Amino acid sequence: MRSDVVKKGIPAAPNRSLLYALGYTKEELERPMIGVVCSYNEIVPGHMNLDKIAEAVKAGIRAAGGTPVEFPAIAVCDGIAMGHVGMKYSLVTRDLIADSTEAMAMAHQFDGLVMIPNCDKNVPGLLMAAARVNIPTIFVSGGPMLAGTLNDGRRTCLSHMFEAVGGYYASKLDEAGVEEYENSACPTCGSCSGMYTANSMNCLTEAIGMGLGGNGTIPAVHSARLRLAKHAGMKIMELVEKDIRPRDIMTEAAFHNAETIDMALGCSTNTMLHLPAIAHECGIELSFDKANEISARTPNLCHLAPAGDTYMEDLDRAGGVYAVMAELAQAGLLDTSLLTCTGRTVAENLEGVVNRNPEIIRPMDNPYSKTGGIAVLKGNLAPDGCVVKQSAVAPEMMVHEGPARVFNSEEEAISAIYAGKIVAGDVVVIRYEGPKGGPGMREMLNPTSAIAGMGLDKDVALITDGRFSGATRGASIGHVSPEAASGGPIGLVEEGDIIAIDIPSRKILLKVSEQTLADRKAKWVCPEPKIKTGYLARYAKMVSSADKGAILE
Repeated sequence: MRSDVVKKGIPAAPNRSLLYALGYTKEELERPMIGVVCSYNEIVPGHMNLDKIAEAVKAGIRAAGGTPVEFPAIAVCDGIAMGHVGMKYSLVTRDLIADSTEAMAMAHQFDGLVMIPNCDKNVPGLLMAAARVNIPTIFVSGGPMLAGTLNDGRRTCLSHMFEAVGGYYASKLDEAGVEEYENSACPTCGSCSGMYTANSMNCLTEAIGMGLGGNGTIPAVHSARLRLAKHAGMKIMELVEKDIRPRDIMTEAAFHNAETIDMALGCSTNTMLHLPAIAHECGIELSFDKANEISARTPNLCHLAPAGDTYMEDLDRAGGVYAVMAELAQAGLLDTSLLTCTGRTVAENLEGVVNRNPEIIRPMDNPYSKTGGIAVLKGNLAPDGCVVKQSAVAPEMMVHEGPARVFNSEEEAISAIYAGKIVAGDVVVIRYEGPKGGPGMREMLNPTSAIAGMGLDKDVALITDGRFSGATRGASIGHVSPEAASGGPIGLVEEGDIIAIDIPSRKILLKVSEQTLADRKAKWVCPEPKIKTGYLARYAKMVSSADKGAILE
């Protein structure tokens, strides 16, 4: 066993004495030691139940003959961090989580790992760590939140809550109306109920083969979630026995499967940051161009919030991620020969799986669209690419042209939106919010939700070198690369410039002559860094472009 280095023989006697100090018995030390990485905390609704998930995992490990050893991982609540300096600390935690988990796993020489994440950056951070450490590992998340219910019986969710603020500033909703959303949008523990980033990544963990069936969709409050956790604890012992490791599962073909399922589900644009970063840890390069290639052949089968009015609990009842995979596999769009954490292949996992609700999971012959949920656009405004969740864009905004309204920070933009200074036809440009320029690449959920809440989502586009929450809808185009702080063309846009967006043609164009852009570039001076000390300052010096997954170099 890998852990023998700290458990066996006279040289390990000092190590054993410290393990005995923890209360472990000789019998427990003779079993495989399994690290249980638990992201429980008391500030993230999606993590408040993870202590119970961890206890269930540990029960499963013990039942299968292992010794569980729990240690923590941090997590930020993007919703609570939204709209202020806290959001600068969201994406950057992905690397902190990966680094700290790697350190704990290597320092203590565990034989296997069970990762218990749930929200946004926590999931990719732990997947990155799993790829780095490359010892038998399985994931079990805390599960999604149930949708809320308003007084009139309509279901609701966090994206509606953010849009309600925009509705208030547009005098479409009074303070009592906002308060009703406050008290209804987030009714239980769990990752927020739509196909936002957390649920996107938990579904893709299942899709890529690192989580058991149901990992992405079983609601947090259902007892089936505890049973899943126990089974994950049991399954890790099989993975240790068979020495099945993350890089045996997370192959290049598995990432292409994940991208295909991403397109069918209509996942968050943040997956275009996280999948390349996880692949990088596996020694695999995922390009923006490949994403478009996969999108072109993959129909969009699901319209969960914010794209539609269905939620994770509905997807679960319809058969979950496996039912979506079964639709894709029958059409020959997945490599079903691949090994997964079940110890079986994708094909074996999908045996007997059926789509139980063709209204929630559209069949292949009746998709929402013939192409996938995410599109990568390129042009002189984004030479290296930018991304849009096209499944959440109104048909009338798929092609749009309008004057640029330019802001050098999220705060400037949101003030103008709330003041009614943005009108139909405008293209809002928010720059110097990228990985380096932010630093930290904040999500622009407040501006996009304000636009939607004011009823302008079918008339106004928003472009940024920052990123978006999975809860964003509308013509919201992010990850513009190169970013403004790196001298990208988005830093050269001036108020009133005409910007043309053509999502079906995958194009984005700043309608300014090359000579004019060259003249502006010659005069451009990079602004002083917004933050000059601490972790964010170090992060800004090391982070790569969004089109590379904002990995640290």
